[in-house]
Amino acid sequence: MRGGGAFDWAPGEWTDDTAMAVAILDCLASGHCDTEEIGNNFLSWYASSPPDVGIQTSAVLSSAHDGAQLIAVGMEFYKRNPSKAGNGALMRTGPVALSALGDRELVASNAEAIAALTHAHPDSTTACVLWSLAIEAAIMTSEIGEPFDWEGAVKDGLSFLDVNLVSRWEELIDEAVQGPSMLFNPNGYVVSAFQAALSAIIETPVPVDNPSDHFMNALEAAIRIGDDCDTVAAIAGSLLGARWGVNAIPKEWKEIIHGTRTVGSEIVKFAELEALAREAIG
Repeated sequence: MRGGGAFDWAPGEWTDDTAMAVAILDCLASGHCDTEEIGNNFLSWYASSPPDVGIQTSAVLSSAHDGAQLIAVGMEFYKRNPSKAGNGALMRTGPVALSALGDRELVASNAEAIAALTHAHPDSTTACVLWSLAIEAAIMTSEIGEPFDWEGAVKDGLSFLDVNLVSRWEELIDEAVQGPSMLFNPNGYVVSAFQAALSAIIETPVPVDNPSDHFMNALEAAIRIGDDCDTVAAIAGSLLGARWGVNAIPKEWKEIIHGTRTVGSEIVKFAELEALAREAIG
């Protein structure tokens, strides 16, 4: 939030993680979840030459001309590179739960399809399904004054996976719960990023006097893990925000958060992000 870094970010300026999440959110705010349209939004952002783009994301987006083609290009990249499973889809999956609140099967389907636009590896799509379903559960079932079962929210998504994947992902979740979060560095691999975010959330105590401060404390813990820290923070923040709500975000953070849809376009601030999220919910 202080700015600087390798790409000389301004204070509060978001990175590629949020830029791609906004590309999803814009589509959802229009009242539908169209994978091709989301793909076109990704391509428009990429065509503006953003300063920071993930290696796998860049490789896929640079090979497609439109959203329809991107669907096939993402799968083709996976077939040619079966060991590549970066965290670039998980970092942006936060808004996907808003596409079908109350319909967990559709949330899972949308999460998989949107992830596969650039990251079709089963590790990537599975992580996005589990995380999006956990976000949906946090929005639909959590109460501010009541404890929330973070581990249970993630594991409840296991029933939506292929049965051959369940045992492995249950073990991965257990590893994250056991922690400590610092074990999950490096975290450019989607599984490590998933575990880092979940571990930071679970190991951070919920303050008795002001429980919603857990949002800020856990997010800072996620950042301190290091390596791809903006991505781990984006992943953790999406679930934390779903649980604790907009009022848990510190005022001083809201005042400086900003970014653009494409390089050089109009600045987008916090109020517009909040409005888009409300429109997506309908």
